[in-house]
Amino acid sequence: MKYTVHQTKTNLSRLLEEASAGKEVVIARGKEPVAKIIAIGSALKRRVPGRLAGKISASKDAFAPLTDRELKELGFE
Repeated sequence: MKYTVHQTKTNLSRLLEEASAGKEVVIARGKEPVAKIIAIGSALKRRVPGRLAGKISASKDAFAPLTDRELKELGFE
């Protein structure tokens, strides 16, 4: 649904309910759409610790100190 700024100010609670129900709420200044209210609850996924275990790997020297040459190439020395 499309609403004006005035309608949005007057009915914000109802518009938030519409958005949380999955409806698209567009706010317009005059006839020009300027913003959209969307629900974020469904967009957020629950984080699961260890979900990427075994899918990411690093070489043994990934956290080794940089050599003098590497530091110089990066402009640190």
